[in-house]
Amino acid sequence: MSLRRIGILFKKDLLQGPRGFIFVWAIILPIVLSFVLAAVFGTLTSEKPKLGVLDLSKYNGGSTLVSLLENYKSIKYHEYADETTIKKAVEDGAVDMGIIIPIGLDNSIKNGEYVEIDAYIWGESQAKNRTILSSTLANMIREIGGQEAPVDINTVSLGDEEIIPWNVRLLPLLMLFAVFLGGVFIPATSLIDEKVKGTMTALIVTPTSVIDVFVSKGLLGFLLSLFVGTVVLAVNNALGSHPLLLTMTMALGGIMAVCLGMIFGALLKDVSTLFAIWKSSGILLFGPAVIYMFPAISQWIGRIFPTYYMLEPLMNITQSGDGWSLIAGNIFILIGIDVVVFIIFILVLKRSSQFSI
Repeated sequence: MSLRRIGILFKKDLLQGPRGFIFVWAIILPIVLSFVLAAVFGTLTSEKPKLGVLDLSKYNGGSTLVSLLENYKSIKYHEYADETTIKKAVEDGAVDMGIIIPIGLDNSIKNGEYVEIDAYIWGESQAKNRTILSSTLANMIREIGGQEAPVDINTVSLGDEEIIPWNVRLLPLLMLFAVFLGGVFIPATSLIDEKVKGTMTALIVTPTSVIDVFVSKGLLGFLLSLFVGTVVLAVNNALGSHPLLLTMTMALGGIMAVCLGMIFGALLKDVSTLFAIWKSSGILLFGPAVIYMFPAISQWIGRIFPTYYMLEPLMNITQSGDGWSLIAGNIFILIGIDVVVFIIFILVLKRSSQFSI
């Protein structure tokens, strides 16, 4: 294997790729879908968490908590006149959380007395918005009391707690498109094209080896799938707080996709057959995304699909902020799947009559 020859082949494929329909389709489609869905569901621009406030002591001087909210730029807040109105705002999703500030809250906090604040949460609000609002309230209460907050915030969810916003439900499908369209189709179609045109034979009779050819095409598919996956996450405001873990998880999924693409490229003789296999076996790749879209389906079913072990860590990182300790099990399974698919690729390449390595 020669890094120099791999670099030359990689550059050639990168420059010539945008001229082909498959290349553009595999790269542009996931990004365009992401922008369309982000525009439809209102996630194209980052929305600040929205807090509704009912201050029962408003006509007795009001709580310092309300005045402090004006200085917090990370959230939006709106005051309501009565309990019925604020509950209706939460139920309709006008705010992510609504709180009712009791009379005498400030004095109770300063005196170290135990206080309860009723908080109502919109069932479809994102977990990160709930976390931001809860931590902001805790910070303000500590500021008022000059100590650790002697307050419990009781949250009451209004609406179906199991409801998952559609932009979150569709994210796994977008991620599979992003990683697997480019990862599978770019190396597969490029290898098939080389065989159809006869240039593969011309390449492997030169000092360029079969491994050089496959590595260059696999590397292109891998890097582009990683790039598109990152763009899709960015468009959906889902990069989360662990970008390195996200990148690693996408990279492991990209390795699976590229190995599948190179297996197809080594075995198949035309692109039509590739599309036929993609259509007939697509459930094996996209099954977990379909299950995630419909929470009523038993989620354990997703575990029988290999792509589940990329999607589950991705969603846990982006939506729940999970760290390494919580996703390690799925990541190790994903690594095992990558190893198995890579071994299959090597066996296919060795037994193919078109190549010798």
